[in-house]
Amino acid sequence: MTRGGQKKDRSGGAERKCIVTGESQPKAGLIRFVVGPDNQVVPDILGKLPGRGMYVSADRAALEVASKGQFSRSAKMAVTVPEGLVDEVERQLVRRALDLIAMSRKAGRAVCGFEKVKGWLAGGERVRVLLQASDGSERGKAKLWTPEGARYFGCFTSAELGLAFGRQSVIHGALAAGGLGDRVVEEATKLRGLRELDGGKPATEKE
Repeated sequence: MTRGGQKKDRSGGAERKCIVTGESQPKAGLIRFVVGPDNQVVPDILGKLPGRGMYVSADRAALEVASKGQFSRSAKMAVTVPEGLVDEVERQLVRRALDLIAMSRKAGRAVCGFEKVKGWLAGGERVRVLLQASDGSERGKAKLWTPEGARYFGCFTSAELGLAFGRQSVIHGALAAGGLGDRVVEEATKLRGLRELDGGKPATEKE
C-alpha cells in the first residue's frame, strides 16, 4: 500500500477501482473515462486526457451498467452518456490494437499467413502473441498452437487483421516477444472482454 492508500500490483503498476464492481485491479484491465467540458462522458483509451478518471472493467456488461447512471454517481454530478458509448469504446480499442500490430509488422516483429506463422512456432522464434481470425476455419486454426508463455487472441476478424498486415484479409498472425508485444496483449485483452468471444481457442492452447 502506498501513500494515500493507493494500491499497487506486484509488478509495480498502479491499481484503480472499477466504479461498477467496486473491485480494484491493475489499470491494464480497465477502461478510463473522463468528463469533458460539456459534461459528456469521454472514453480515454490512451489514458492521457486531463481530468479525474473514472475506471470501468473492460467488460461489455460492466460498461453497459456504467452507462445507465453509474458515471453520474461516480462523478457526483449529472453527466451525459453519448449514445453508443460502448460500441465507440470497442471501435477505439480495435483501432489501437491494429495500429500496434501494424507497427510490429513494420518493425519486422510480426508475420502473417499459415506457413509463416507455423514456421515461427516450429522454428524456435520467441512468439509473444498468436492471432487467429474469429471468422476463420476452426479446422485450420486448430493446426497451430500457442507456445508456452505466449498469449492467444481470436477476437479480431479476418478483415481487421488484414488492415494491420496490409492485406485484404488475414486468418493467422504472430508477434515476436519483446517490442510492442506486451502492449498488443494489453489492448487485445480489453477488446476480448468487450466482444465476449475468442474465436474458438485451439485445443492445444496453453494458459
